[in-house]
Amino acid sequence: MANFFTDNPDLKFHLTHPMMEKIVALKERNFADKDKFDYAPMDFEDAMDSYEKVLEIVGEICGDIVAPNAESVDQEGPKIVNNEVKYAKGTQENLDALVEAGLMGITLPRKYEGLNFPIVPYIMAADIVSRADAGFVNIWGLQDCAETINEFADEAQKQKYLPRISNGETAAMDLTEPDAGSDLQAVQLKATYNEEDGKWYLNGVKRFITNGDGHVSLVLARSEEGTHDGRGLSMFIYDRNEKAVIVRRLENKMGIKGSPTCELVFKNAPAELVGSRKMGLIKYVMALMNGARLGIGAQSIGVSESAYREGVAYAKERKQFGKSIIEFPAVYEMLSTMKAKLDASRTLLYETSRMVDIYKTYMHISEERKLEPEERKEMKRYQKMADFFTPLLKGMSSEYSNQLAYDSLQIHGGSGFMKDYPIERIYRDARITSIYEGTTQLQVVAAIRGVTTGGYLDRIREYEAMELRPELHGLRRTLIGMTEEYVHAVKTVVDVKDNEYIDFHARRLVEMAGHIIMGYLLLLDTQRDEKFKVSTEIYIRMGKSENHARAEFIHSFELDDLGAYKQA
Repeated sequence: MANFFTDNPDLKFHLTHPMMEKIVALKERNFADKDKFDYAPMDFEDAMDSYEKVLEIVGEICGDIVAPNAESVDQEGPKIVNNEVKYAKGTQENLDALVEAGLMGITLPRKYEGLNFPIVPYIMAADIVSRADAGFVNIWGLQDCAETINEFADEAQKQKYLPRISNGETAAMDLTEPDAGSDLQAVQLKATYNEEDGKWYLNGVKRFITNGDGHVSLVLARSEEGTHDGRGLSMFIYDRNEKAVIVRRLENKMGIKGSPTCELVFKNAPAELVGSRKMGLIKYVMALMNGARLGIGAQSIGVSESAYREGVAYAKERKQFGKSIIEFPAVYEMLSTMKAKLDASRTLLYETSRMVDIYKTYMHISEERKLEPEERKEMKRYQKMADFFTPLLKGMSSEYSNQLAYDSLQIHGGSGFMKDYPIERIYRDARITSIYEGTTQLQVVAAIRGVTTGGYLDRIREYEAMELRPELHGLRRTLIGMTEEYVHAVKTVVDVKDNEYIDFHARRLVEMAGHIIMGYLLLLDTQRDEKFKVSTEIYIRMGKSENHARAEFIHSFELDDLGAYKQA
């Protein structure tokens, strides 16, 4: 099989972005660990070489083991044995291979036996794993939970749990309940403090918990009696070794079947409070969810990559009317549009990852020393941008993932509807990406702030001012025209001063901003490498057409129409 890193030069292109030099210097504290750990890099080139070598290992395992196992895992799925989740045979093989290669705790500091990698190469690994098997990344990728423990837990908890995850134990985030899905303020799982032994105990039910039988779980629970909103919730760590949780059932899902989705019953389950009481949802879960949404962005793009490749491969091999169907303009046009959407979503993924890298690294540095005024200003700037870009990424990349899977199956025709080809599984796997970790509609709710506060426009103006080769100026002029139309559409909606009216148009405005931002990112990619030119041209033209239609609708829609829509 192919190596899923080396067979995709776009990954190395994004890994070697000019901003990586700054990110690596911050993450490595100017390479202070080189005298403490024999695997710490000596300099920037050494660090980048380490990232590439690790990603080559990820790519090899995914090509040789994870991808070939995907079909059998989809058929077998996990099951419950003696109140424990037993993975499908192929899933266990996948996990064993990645653990043996030392690919857990990728972003954790070396003092917790992690690799101390930035977010960018970790997200790239998730991108690769998702291409091989979208369901499996939900097990391996939940090492994200360790990052939340590293951010908010006390030192004793970090020393207790983080090395375990670095050495291969799995994790889970137990948030959702039967009556608390998108509305996490409604969480009712009860946390009670026992004065006699000084411990917290959890009682209640969690549902739709991905990898719910993981070794280390972060649990959102109601610690303040008599409360009914987010201010009464705290976060806890539950250790599976306590054996105080019953895995009541596994959900029978449409897709990502290798990933166990559990219903859990907590019965006086001992747990450890993370950070401060009452900050569980307000602070800790929001950070956890933002990390998870970045991960779903990577998963979506991995699925898009696999869907696109399956479409190209089938279009080349399938012959009709005496020639391969890829030679027919209708099919070639579909594949070209798919590639443009894939390139656009991937460039947004790594732009967002770089923002997260910078602000989170500054945050950890601030725990070691006082930040300089310029450093603090930069941290706040990148945090603000990451907060705007994360829901935009999750919303648009997951929708594109579904579109690419749809189009790839269409290219396969009737064969794609059968289980003879991987696209049938990929199509089912893609569907969840726009639902979990916050539906697309909820991402719009989060992203609309970037519209109404001018956050997206500020970043667009920064892209607009960047230096480009003369032959790219025409594409930039198109984007400038799209931006002016966007500004006018935003003003049209905001000037009405009606929140329901803004909400009604929110998705249109967010998608308008997204098209412009991804158009500029593709343009900047083309500035670095001409191979992105075709995708850039297709994507900008597509965005121009779609944004114009959205703007026309907004400008013609009256406030009175909203009442008619609601009544209908």
